[in-house]
Amino acid sequence: MNTPTGAPTGIDPRGVAALVTGGNRGIGEAFVRALRDAGASRVYVGSRDPAAAAHLVAEAPDRTVAVQLDVSKPEQIANAAAQCKDVRILVNNAGAFHNVTLMRAPDMTAMRDEMEVNYFAVIAMARAFAPLIAAGGGGSIVNVLSAGGIGVMPVMGGYSPSKFAARAASTCLRAELAPMNIHVAALIVGSVDTRMASHVDGQKEPPSAIAKAGLRAIKKAIDEMDTDYMAVEVRASMARDPKGFERAVAKLLTTDKISTGR
Repeated sequence: MNTPTGAPTGIDPRGVAALVTGGNRGIGEAFVRALRDAGASRVYVGSRDPAAAAHLVAEAPDRTVAVQLDVSKPEQIANAAAQCKDVRILVNNAGAFHNVTLMRAPDMTAMRDEMEVNYFAVIAMARAFAPLIAAGGGGSIVNVLSAGGIGVMPVMGGYSPSKFAARAASTCLRAELAPMNIHVAALIVGSVDTRMASHVDGQKEPPSAIAKAGLRAIKKAIDEMDTDYMAVEVRASMARDPKGFERAVAKLLTTDKISTGR
């Protein structure tokens, strides 16, 4: 990476430590394996239940450490920062999706949790780990976001607004952390074959494809990347016909499934 006086130019995962939140399954699990394959010296697997990451530790016990980390709990973030002081790459992957809408939800509990996990926790993790990353010479923070963070999805209730907020936070953090030689990448994720996307029909990318895109963003200091077909199509649809896109996603309120269009 370059000197703190210029823009961060990316970091090679080889020989450095990384932390992945929500790392025990799905996209997080794929990131853990991708970082190890790329030569990371150690990968911390953040999980609400460290036992859920036992299979990843067993694969490479010398380079994998399970860490108890519920990103909605400030004390656990502080404990993780105290335990993982050598981190140079932080992947904010943990997310909450409760599949309720703003008006149909019985109360605001679900949307508050989505905002807490998907937005506030991203900032809290950056505040806790940026000083450690800077002390090591700089590095990368990757925020795993959503196509619902670039195109409003009313069917996704509080989730879509929380990802819009996290995308804005990514831009703010990128500006603030650049002088510390820390790059902030935003991954725009569409349709992926994970439990969170069980309500989506059509083609779904494997989690490993998202991790591969994330590694490219880390190495090349890419600010924002559409990681799959659905993410690209959402951005293109908004550019072609914003009002048409708005009408199309409004119709999703009358169906139980979202389609990737493929």
